[in-house]
Amino acid sequence: MKRIVALLATCATAVGLTTLLSPQPAAAAAGCKVDYTVTSQWQGGFQAGVKITNLGDPVTGWTLKFALPDSGQKLVQGWNATWSQSGSTVSAAGIDWNRTLATGASTDLGFVGSFTGSNPKPSAFTLNGVACTGSVVDPPPDPDPNPDPGTGTPVGVNGQLHVCGVNLCNQYNRPIQLRGMSTHGIQWFSKCYNNASLDALAKDWKSDLLRIAMYVQENGYETDPAGFTSRVNSLVDMAEARGMYALIDFHTLTPGDPNYNLDRAKTFFASVAARNAAKKNVIYEIANEPNGVSWTAIKSYAEQVIPVIRAADPDAVIIVGTRGWSSLGVSDGSNETEVVNNPVNATNIMYAFHFYAASHKDNYRATVSRAASKLPLFVTEFGTVSATGGGAMDRTSTTAWLDLLDQLKISYANWTYSDANESSAAFKPGTCDGTDYSSSGVLSESGALLKSRISTADSFPTS
Repeated sequence: MKRIVALLATCATAVGLTTLLSPQPAAAAAGCKVDYTVTSQWQGGFQAGVKITNLGDPVTGWTLKFALPDSGQKLVQGWNATWSQSGSTVSAAGIDWNRTLATGASTDLGFVGSFTGSNPKPSAFTLNGVACTGSVVDPPPDPDPNPDPGTGTPVGVNGQLHVCGVNLCNQYNRPIQLRGMSTHGIQWFSKCYNNASLDALAKDWKSDLLRIAMYVQENGYETDPAGFTSRVNSLVDMAEARGMYALIDFHTLTPGDPNYNLDRAKTFFASVAARNAAKKNVIYEIANEPNGVSWTAIKSYAEQVIPVIRAADPDAVIIVGTRGWSSLGVSDGSNETEVVNNPVNATNIMYAFHFYAASHKDNYRATVSRAASKLPLFVTEFGTVSATGGGAMDRTSTTAWLDLLDQLKISYANWTYSDANESSAAFKPGTCDGTDYSSSGVLSESGALLKSRISTADSFPTS
């Protein structure tokens, strides 16, 4: 995002990495159920899902433990919890957003493991020392490969997306437009992204996608690669469970040259692409807002990162940031011709365009109108206010932008689905301390406008 985030120190203290990733003191559990599912298996390795259901009193702070069979099984990595292994015992401790389990509440975890010989199921599941006597189940049958498009979710209707010509197209090879919201930095606003808020986004806002903004600097990924990778994966799962697309945003901003983070990008995208390759709902955004750098340098970065993703996930759409804070160069005094004349050497890709409606008006819209006939564009971030993230909402310019994007079938994600103390936020400050993410009482002026636009019917083509 093209601005300085003034709340860095405060938010880092309030919802920083210690809270985000460290287990909290546990209360006693009084009964539980565990459903264990091997979701995929390959030579020497497997991926498993673990669903915990609390059957007793509410639990604040929990640790699940179970025993791996003596067959060379080892924990490789996990998500949605803080994972560890000692001998044959594996432990998974709840993290900030799922550390409290009400009576009857469930949470989904997962891990990747390795093994030698056979791959029997683990045993002796306990939650805070209390035995879980629930079932251990085999993988469920495959879902209906042809869900009813009339009642399906965005992912259920459109399936695996791809680029066709200058459009984002669905499984029926028809152009579509996705409309959704972007998180704020997940290192600061983790409490805004939970079951209640994502239920509201999917069901009340009727959003097609969730953009997951994972800052690389500013107390982000570089401070704890494994922890942030796990959090991104958990949000991908939460979006998938609700039929929404997940746009994984490698949120580079300062320094503006994405090549500064090239090695980090390769490591991160190799991991998330391998883990999520079988999913139909994942889109990759490899560099948020390149700035102070040439298009040639951005193109070089893209042509090194894209093959890393393709090695694990050959089908997913990949979005490349553009010069001048992803303005197709307009904010640097250039325009789309530098990309048109020197495109990234890769297929199934799109180019990012960002705008802030109070700052970026007719000349930016004219650029998008021209470029859309030559380049596949995706507005992965925009605001209704100024480029600082603050100031008054410009309703006239925002409406002109959204009407143009609708006309051109250009997908978009609004900044931000958060309660940040800035006018670009969809919620009033303090909203994320509660459970209401939809009513007029919690929405900012910007949030009310975006909810009214996003919640209108999609009418995705299926033939």
